[in-house]
Amino acid sequence: MTVVLHYMANGQMAAVRRRAICAVCLALAVSTWAQPTPAPAAVAPAANALRLVVPFTPGTGIDLIARTVGPRLAERLARPVMVDNRVGVSGNIGTEAVVRAAPNGSTLLVSVNTLVMNRSLYPKLAFDPIKDLVPVTLTSWGQLVLVSHPKAAYKTAAEWVATAKAAPGRMDYASPGVGTPHHLSMELLKNTAGVFLTHIPYRGTAPAVTDLLGGQIETMFLPIHVALPYIKAGRLTALGIGSDKRHPLLPEVPTLAEAGVGKVNVDMWYGIFAPLGTPAAEVGRLNKEIRDILALDDVKRAFQTQGMDPASSTPEEFKALVEKDAGRWAQLIKTQNITAE
Repeated sequence: MTVVLHYMANGQMAAVRRRAICAVCLALAVSTWAQPTPAPAAVAPAANALRLVVPFTPGTGIDLIARTVGPRLAERLARPVMVDNRVGVSGNIGTEAVVRAAPNGSTLLVSVNTLVMNRSLYPKLAFDPIKDLVPVTLTSWGQLVLVSHPKAAYKTAAEWVATAKAAPGRMDYASPGVGTPHHLSMELLKNTAGVFLTHIPYRGTAPAVTDLLGGQIETMFLPIHVALPYIKAGRLTALGIGSDKRHPLLPEVPTLAEAGVGKVNVDMWYGIFAPLGTPAAEVGRLNKEIRDILALDDVKRAFQTQGMDPASSTPEEFKALVEKDAGRWAQLIKTQNITAE
């Protein structure tokens, strides 16, 4: 700011000079106040954070695994661990996010056997969920129980099969969607028992259970932890466990083989994967830490209350399991002519 002073008497000049100086100071102060205050630097996420991608909604069994293992893994690795729910297309969106991630041990996938089912249900995927991921470890097993509305004419699995054979196609069953373990497990049971049922797919477990409880749907497979409270309350009837052995939470419910409808094992495995190219040393390190976590008593209890049986494996053992299961479901999908569309 430039100040021009005209010639005046000494007293007047001094007064004007003082006023001018004050004006300059005021102008400088206003100019300073008017400058925008620099915004505080954004707090970036920790550069070394490990991301556990869950390809399904919060509250699922997979989500429980990630949120139980995550904090303990953070302590052991001395790095932040974040759970990232990437939902959509039967888990394919979250799975692809991990496939495309840098193979440096900073991104892992927590998934279920839907992963291998999708390989055959979505043949046009831009990635191979088997070849483009590295198995780290098995984390647990989950069982499915065949349930029906208590007012149904049948009370056992054998009676259910007999009723279905007497009226092919007239009986229906629900699932949370095409390609879910609930859906393909029923297709396996249909194939084994030689019955024909009409599939009613829903958009999620909750609406399917609502209609099952209301009697609009006759039967479906449900994870034990979902079905248990309704079975205990008498609102659903348990017909059989889709496993090789009975479950401790429902010891009175026979396996489907014991019920006389055929040897049908539809156990669901849960596990953790890394992007292809992750160094073997890093995979081995993660495997050791996660297996140690899975051996903790409080972790076992957290899993068991949700109807999951804690388990672990070497990366090689888990890989063999995944590949074998992929072949089994691929054969069923082909035989039953099942598509995701």
